[in-house]
Amino acid sequence: MNLLTQNSKIKKTSKYFGVRLFNWTLPAYKSKSGKMICPMAGECAKFCYARKGAYIWSNVNKAHEERYEFSKTHEFVPAMINEIKRKKADYVRVHDSGDYYSPKYLAKWFVIAQALPNVRFYSYTNMVDLVQRSYIPDNFDFIFSDSGKQSHLINPRVHRHTKIFSVDSDMKGYVNASEYDLYATKWFSPDNHKVGLVYH
Repeated sequence: MNLLTQNSKIKKTSKYFGVRLFNWTLPAYKSKSGKMICPMAGECAKFCYARKGAYIWSNVNKAHEERYEFSKTHEFVPAMINEIKRKKADYVRVHDSGDYYSPKYLAKWFVIAQALPNVRFYSYTNMVDLVQRSYIPDNFDFIFSDSGKQSHLINPRVHRHTKIFSVDSDMKGYVNASEYDLYATKWFSPDNHKVGLVYH
């Protein structure tokens, strides 16, 4: 199983910044068996890019389901650590689809991050309350999505968060992370926690 991949945006970002950036992917919204992968998805479930295009091809769906099932096993943490080391990743985007479906699963990612202090991890997430109640390793960054069920818990003056725009020109005061994903993170936009994304 290929644990880490590169979608087109991640590949473009990796090349642009000259870093080794990979992503980990789960099924979008729900698993094939109906298990909720994105428990706090709200309006975003209606326009989620990961529920259309190449993401719904049968072979891609199958791979996402396999990764989800594997993420629930005891082998997941050591296997992911080994994969990140093998690919010599500088950055890992946790989920280009899917979310932290349980506290136990989030904790596994923190163990992975703590074992690899020189690698930087980041996620867009709707699990605002879960993340806010967690001790976050220094090499982990979260960008809260503004269209989930817990968006009311986001303090836009304090928390790194996203806002979806129709066109780039509307992003007044927001850093544009639509083309190059790492601009969403605290390492590439340390002075601006407002992340703009164009609807696609």
